[in-house]
Amino acid sequence: MPHSPYSCVLWDVDGTIADATPGIFPRLLEVLASFGEPAPDPASLSRWVGPPMYESFQTLAGLSAVQAEDALTRYRELAARDGYAASVDIYPGVPDVIRAVAAAGIPQATASTKPENQVRAILEHNDLLALFTAISGARSGSIGRSDSKADVVGWALERLRAAGADTSKPVLIGDRHHDVEGAAEYGIPVIFAEWGFGESSEGDAAAFRAVDAAALQALLLTN
Repeated sequence: MPHSPYSCVLWDVDGTIADATPGIFPRLLEVLASFGEPAPDPASLSRWVGPPMYESFQTLAGLSAVQAEDALTRYRELAARDGYAASVDIYPGVPDVIRAVAAAGIPQATASTKPENQVRAILEHNDLLALFTAISGARSGSIGRSDSKADVVGWALERLRAAGADTSKPVLIGDRHHDVEGAAEYGIPVIFAEWGFGESSEGDAAAFRAVDAAALQALLLTN
């Protein structure tokens, strides 16, 4: 049976497991238009994927904190109405990595700033939910600071421990600097997913880089 240098694996979702842009961008444009904001330049739309949306409404769209809270509520309402999971694409090869890690008996958890119900819906829609020991995402209805990457990483570790998993040697897989920084608060190394939405420089502080799913599996499992 394959072995791993890690006792558990934490997964970011947007840009790592799933490409949610087919659903994110139309909803994002609708929300911004409701505030009278112009549509972002198409080349900059990828900057919206990965970081907490509440944060991005302020830093990228220039909304106030109060407006950002309203915008996030509207965005989540649209996602719930439109059947979010069906509009999400899964990156090629990534489900095979998740299955291989599970088959090796290594506990897995998500650590995503997406609302937890959306994370569950995506994984369930793609027959991956049962392969995770714990699901950690933004708490339903929570907005702002409690949506940080460090928070969801902490919740993932807590839930893994509660399920009896060994969290002594965790690793996080992610594609943005938020993943690297959030994991660093717990001393967790990061494997930077180069197929995601982050600029290459966002992975400078990561422990490793994976160019594709095969390279990722080689970092997680050895024979």
